[in-house]
Amino acid sequence: MTLLLDKQALVFVAAFLVAFLISFGTSPLLRAKALRYGFADRPRPRQEGPIKPRLGGIALYVAFVIAILATMPWVEGRTAEEIKKIVGLLVGCSAVVAMGAWDDRRELGAWPQMAVQVAAAGLALVSGIIIDAVANPLASGLTDSLIWLPIYASIPFTIVWLVGAMNAVNFIDGLDGLAGGITVIASTILFVRSVDTGQFTIAILPLALAGAVLGFLPFNLYPSRLTLGTCGALFCGYALASLSVIGGAKAATVLLVLAIPILDAAWIILRRLSQKRSPFLGDRIHIHYRLKDLGVSERHIVFILWALSALLGTLAIALPNPLLKLYALGGLVVIVVGSLAILARKAPQKPSV
Repeated sequence: MTLLLDKQALVFVAAFLVAFLISFGTSPLLRAKALRYGFADRPRPRQEGPIKPRLGGIALYVAFVIAILATMPWVEGRTAEEIKKIVGLLVGCSAVVAMGAWDDRRELGAWPQMAVQVAAAGLALVSGIIIDAVANPLASGLTDSLIWLPIYASIPFTIVWLVGAMNAVNFIDGLDGLAGGITVIASTILFVRSVDTGQFTIAILPLALAGAVLGFLPFNLYPSRLTLGTCGALFCGYALASLSVIGGAKAATVLLVLAIPILDAAWIILRRLSQKRSPFLGDRIHIHYRLKDLGVSERHIVFILWALSALLGTLAIALPNPLLKLYALGGLVVIVVGSLAILARKAPQKPSV
């Protein structure tokens, strides 16, 4: 048993280091390529500052894929069903990264992006990544701890979860290091949760994701030399959402960690629709932009939102039952929505794109 655990620990270390080193090594190369071929953010009213090269997501994607494939022969106990899900995850990641990279160069419209996101969610479904059960917050024992969903409910629920997570991370990716740091926190929480439940073959996946993003972060912290780009933000959201489903639904755990980005995205979409504007139109009503407009430094905003995400992730692990997690999420909804409403009144308005 001890030998098995030692071997598993070595595989964990290998997956993390491979992902970290590849991401760290390829990020400077991608920065040069992004500048050379025009994959860069130009100064905009809602994103002031110098031109920032994009394509950081390519480094994350390559590092993540290689880390998983390189360690796959050493992982014992994987079932054929699990391998099928991993293949679906990698194919889906490839689709969103390719589309995101094209958007980083040509700025695709919202609907073509949405079509590819839904298609990527369909790839996940075909491979068996599906939310077919949710935790019962009123459960009193193991036998009634899950509520099983019929297929006509689980399919749209999974698509909404995957597409929603992608856009939540994409929306929050407005300040240097913010989305990347939250992704590291969420993937670390998923790793701990998987190990805690004895799912060692699953735990390698979020650990590889954490390593890939950590290798990129030194280039993305303020003032950034390389950004995630659309390809990176969508990759992080898709990978996190998929990993929360593979090997058993842990969507509630990721939901708590990503609660602030998700609530921010929901608030923005509803506010824009109420003003009869496109929900995909850029502006400065994101929570991080509002705080910045109030005079809070970019570094402090990022640190605050990282700390809140880490606190919520810790609660997701520490709270003993789904009912308490539901209470925590409900309380957070009230606090965040209330804060956004206050910020919407106090923060000075600046021109949108």
